[in-house]
Amino acid sequence: MSRSLRIVVPALVVLVWLVVASVGGPFFGRISEVSTNDQTSFLPASADATAVQDRSSDFRDAGGAPAVIVLERDGGLTAADTAAAGRIADALGDRDDVDQVSPVIPSEDGGAVEIVATLTASAETGDAVAAIRADVDDALPDGLRGYVTGPAGFTADLTEAFAGIDGLLLGVALIAVLVILIVVYRSPLLPFLVLATAVFALTASILVVWALAKAGVVTVNGQVQGILSILVIGAATDYALLYTSRYREALRDHRAGWDATRAALRGSLEPVIASGGTVIVGVLCLLLSDLNSNKALGPVAAIGIAFSVLAALTLLPALLLCFRRAAFWPLRPTFGSAHPVLTGPDARGLWARVGRLVGRRSRTVWIVCTVGLLAMGTGLLGLRADGVPQSELVIGQSQARDGQTVLADHFPGGSGSPALVLGDADRIDELADAVTGVDGVDGVTAAAQDSPSGTTTVGAGATTSTTPGAPAADPTVSRGQVLLEATLADPADSGAAERTVRELRTAVERVDPGARVGGVTATAIDTDDTGIRDRTLIIPVVLAVILLILMLLLRSIVTPLVLIGSVIVSFAAALGVGALVFDHLFHFPGADPSVPLFSFVFLVALGVDYNIFLMTRVREETLRRGPREGVLRGLGATGGVITSAGVVLAATFAALGVIPILFLVQIAFVVAFGVLLDTVVVRSLLVPALVLDLGRRAWWPSRLSRRPRDM
Repeated sequence: MSRSLRIVVPALVVLVWLVVASVGGPFFGRISEVSTNDQTSFLPASADATAVQDRSSDFRDAGGAPAVIVLERDGGLTAADTAAAGRIADALGDRDDVDQVSPVIPSEDGGAVEIVATLTASAETGDAVAAIRADVDDALPDGLRGYVTGPAGFTADLTEAFAGIDGLLLGVALIAVLVILIVVYRSPLLPFLVLATAVFALTASILVVWALAKAGVVTVNGQVQGILSILVIGAATDYALLYTSRYREALRDHRAGWDATRAALRGSLEPVIASGGTVIVGVLCLLLSDLNSNKALGPVAAIGIAFSVLAALTLLPALLLCFRRAAFWPLRPTFGSAHPVLTGPDARGLWARVGRLVGRRSRTVWIVCTVGLLAMGTGLLGLRADGVPQSELVIGQSQARDGQTVLADHFPGGSGSPALVLGDADRIDELADAVTGVDGVDGVTAAAQDSPSGTTTVGAGATTSTTPGAPAADPTVSRGQVLLEATLADPADSGAAERTVRELRTAVERVDPGARVGGVTATAIDTDDTGIRDRTLIIPVVLAVILLILMLLLRSIVTPLVLIGSVIVSFAAALGVGALVFDHLFHFPGADPSVPLFSFVFLVALGVDYNIFLMTRVREETLRRGPREGVLRGLGATGGVITSAGVVLAATFAALGVIPILFLVQIAFVVAFGVLLDTVVVRSLLVPALVLDLGRRAWWPSRLSRRPRDM
């Protein structure tokens, strides 16, 4: 290539990325425009609860989520309290973001009242609830406590908890990565070049994801948004570290920066593309999920990883070519200088000592590591990953959770969050009787669009309004079906309510086999059941796909089986320790079924990255020097970069812990701990020792397995 092109090509690459960054930069703050934390973004796609929700607007005026306002005073409400409640209800009725308001409903014990305000379909739930809470606080007499809870209240608390994703999460992750890079490279410039590569990759990812979400092609919620940022920063930095390591080696062998760049690209192209492709295939397996939130993450994460690979193989090489040896100042690699001694008695440093340990005691090392990891995995026996109540999703203060507790003290626990029964209109009375015959159901009404309260009482032939003084109205019939609303005696997100809804489903199906039960509790049941089904299906698929990729990459069957086995043991250890920490240190109420699934996908896909970094180098060295020397030199050459990459990735995932969402905090711990375990134990000790112990057999049936023994 001519000298002019050697200048123009890298300059053009940097210019293209600068244009992408200038266009995509503003979308960092606009991703929330297309992000939603409404319950619909988490619903299982084909569950009964989803089908009922899709039909509910046929039976009552379309509206948004209901907000339940509950007012309480110790010792009982006063006349002034009741008057204040009436003023609050009137004010709610005047709001543009409120569709319907129930009358003030007093509790039987006289200690509280509740008001149900249904938001408009177009209302932004978080903003609307925040405004309602402010108005309620202003209207309360001294001593009267007010809470806004119900589905709208919980959604608002969730939205507020996710509010730090745009700024706090990204800031913490970038600062952590920058500090680690400065420590690793001891250079004032190189860490910023690597970090710029990751930020530009994230910018491009967000720009594309925003456009796709705006067009309705993908769904983005706070969970997806947070994981995208962390995944891109971590993965792009890892790929950049691998390329930088190769480039520094190449600068010792090549005087010209262009020649060093070509050599570095030759050495890093295959492992980076293979690693990125493995992660992309792994996350795309989430498309097999029946949960909208899981399914949405697959393509979004794949987009992020694709841009991470692209930036690491285009932008970073161009930047390093511009700065060349100056990028590594003050520890610049000079042309012709000797490479570090990686093996033998003259080798110095941590990885030389690790190599000597593995070389002398390979069988002992891998057996001890395996036993230790299996011991950690025994914590899985105490793992509770079958779902948590909606009220426990937000860690820390939650007005909706506090209000739900007050509501359950004075009213049926399921007030404001009824179970919805969709069934045959000709069997309305039998359905109503079946519903009221279930223990845990406090009452049942039928949805009616022309009633002020939206419902009419049914059962035993009754058709009187539930609201005193309100006119009776016939239940709404749509496509030959009616919608019954069953008030539960227990809080909608409690285990008792879930048992009631499961019994309710059995009872109504005896009357009408086509009947379906939805609502908040049914949605939680279907989401948890679907999450368990998803992890049972997707985890084996991910393992099989990644195993096939490793076989094609390494031209071997034995080594990929070893690598997959090590990943499984490492994952079990990380999740087992996580279960112990969640139960005995943080005292969490349990875990979502998707926590093991997401942890597995990220740990396996990203853990395989380090397998690929290590074993492609081992294979390269084995071709030159034989199996034993190949393993030791591969370990010595990649030990530092893999450890640095692992620490960076662990730090970025740990940053998820700043978002007070139970699911994300648990993911943060399991993945961060698992990555460190994978980096320090599995990739540094277990895999090299086991491959070394297997010798040439590790590469069966490739030609490497038939090469002569080491000389």
